[in-house]
Amino acid sequence: MSLLQVTMGELLREKAHKMPQKEAFVFPERGLRGSYKDLDEWTDQVAKGLMALGIGKGDHFAVWSDNKPEWLASQFASGKMGGVLVTVNTSYKAKELEYLLKQSDSETLIMAESYKGTSYVDILREICPELDHSEKGNLHSEKLPALRNVIVLGDQEYPGCYTWKDLTAKGEEVKDEELREREATLSYKDVINMQYTSGTTGFPKGVMLSHYNIVNNANQVADCMNMTDEDRLCIPVPFFHCFGCVMGTTATVAKGATMVVIEQFEPKLVLQAVKDEACTALHGVPTMFIAELNHPEFENLKPDTLRTGIMAGSTCPMEVMKSVINEMGVEEITIAYGQTESSPVITQTRPDDPIDLRVKSVGRAHPNVEVKVVEPATGEEAERGMPGELCTRGYLVMEGYYKDEESTETAIDPDGWLHTGDIAEMDENGYVEITGRMKDMIIRGGENIYPREIEEFLYQHPDVLDVQVVGIPDATYGEEIMAWIIPKEDSEVSEKDIRAFFEGEISKHKIPAYIYFTDEYPMTASGKIQKFKLREAAVDMIGR
Repeated sequence: MSLLQVTMGELLREKAHKMPQKEAFVFPERGLRGSYKDLDEWTDQVAKGLMALGIGKGDHFAVWSDNKPEWLASQFASGKMGGVLVTVNTSYKAKELEYLLKQSDSETLIMAESYKGTSYVDILREICPELDHSEKGNLHSEKLPALRNVIVLGDQEYPGCYTWKDLTAKGEEVKDEELREREATLSYKDVINMQYTSGTTGFPKGVMLSHYNIVNNANQVADCMNMTDEDRLCIPVPFFHCFGCVMGTTATVAKGATMVVIEQFEPKLVLQAVKDEACTALHGVPTMFIAELNHPEFENLKPDTLRTGIMAGSTCPMEVMKSVINEMGVEEITIAYGQTESSPVITQTRPDDPIDLRVKSVGRAHPNVEVKVVEPATGEEAERGMPGELCTRGYLVMEGYYKDEESTETAIDPDGWLHTGDIAEMDENGYVEITGRMKDMIIRGGENIYPREIEEFLYQHPDVLDVQVVGIPDATYGEEIMAWIIPKEDSEVSEKDIRAFFEGEISKHKIPAYIYFTDEYPMTASGKIQKFKLREAAVDMIGR
């Protein structure tokens, strides 16, 4: 299979030319729907608006919002005018937002007014008080020196901020020919998207992805699902993840299918949308499918049109897989595995794979993708069936981490192999089973959580002497977080104090479900902490 050498903008334009009246998107909660012609014209206007703000080719602009229509427009507009879209996790609080905007050199921030009761405007004001006294487009922030423009999604006017209407109106200042001229300078090899992923140090790293990375990964993901222009894909996973904006929106456009977008996951909304819009495909992490299957109104809203989709993010239990196939009718459901650094999918099961392969394995390599398992100690390829580190090579490997050559060189070896850090075994047919993680990453409900990030945060507490964070098995989320804390001498710190310390400072999904105080940690003779023993003790305690 040959790889596509097109930009995100060209991908959309081709579909708009070929099938102008075909329905491209539906936002059922808003009663909003549009054709490929509509999407193409709308994203032209947004692209021109971004150009009018002074965003040049290669300049960075961040989007901090749930799955709103404006997120979709911004994604494909960036693909036409060449600005790099930086995705922001919707759960971010002040410290995380400040770090990302500063490290990414984002000149513009497009953001929702609020999310799940949290005011994004207030969070931004906390780190950028100058906003209240700034002219639109002329922000000068001490903490965020690169930031010039803030665009708030909504009709309310905020000091120093544009509205989305202001942005699209500014598009009138730029001629169509100017946009076409800009497009002509773009290459499919240009970086167009930057997503942040935490490293083992706990400091997020900006993964630079090109049009080539994203378009081809999306196209191959869709091929593995047997997706065609007749399909209607329900997307309840967040756009700020590759799952939403590559395996979801871009995969849909790659095949000229229709995307049915859920703005914030809620099981009944998903079931209702699948039923009302006759969706044939559905994405989600296992916890989402579990919530849908167990919803009190499932029998009334039981899908009868679903055929395919993707379950990813964490291992799927056999009983859940059986229910998804038998109760929801998703007979061709596929399992996908990867990471942001690989655009994201490396391996995927195929629709005709037997159910045990779709539970035990994460599938086999995509076309045009090399996969090998190496012995960590030697770097030599492991025998089939033997564990080692999973490595991948091909078009899907990121361009690198933004402003972090050292981490890039650690992740991608001189021969171009991306080292995933995951422990895997590969069978004689090339099917891969992920058996562990070389680093102690926790996967909670499909979210990757790095213990070091939480540990670094807790070290700032005046009563914490030492802290170790581990993941323990959980029936609902796959894993939950437990913090083992050694308090300082004579300290009377309580669990309640620790929880109060987290409040409003770090994303809720990173706050430990379990907090336990101890006097010491199990150690090796050389003084290394044995986290596996902490996990075992935690499992025993929670079990009791």
